[in-house]
Amino acid sequence: MKWKDVRRAHPDSWLVIEAIDAHTVGTRRIYERIDVIDVCRDGAAAMRRYRELQRCYPGRELCPVHTEMEELDIVERWIGIRGRLTLEMAA
Repeated sequence: MKWKDVRRAHPDSWLVIEAIDAHTVGTRRIYERIDVIDVCRDGAAAMRRYRELQRCYPGRELCPVHTEMEELDIVERWIGIRGRLTLEMAA
């Protein structure tokens, strides 16, 4: 799905999404196609679900988001000694 279709299907919702087709431009992740993995009641629940899924499926590109954002603005960042990749919404 495209982000605009996800927003239409899940208005005013916290979601955990997975990138199906994505690429990086600078430090920004551009999600061409995504799947909705879970719909959550609030941001805390979305983060808990994201962490749970990330532990079980470390190779999947997952991200907690809210559909109030007109455009996905995801920043790619390397952290830690081993250079673990994290994705986070831009401020």
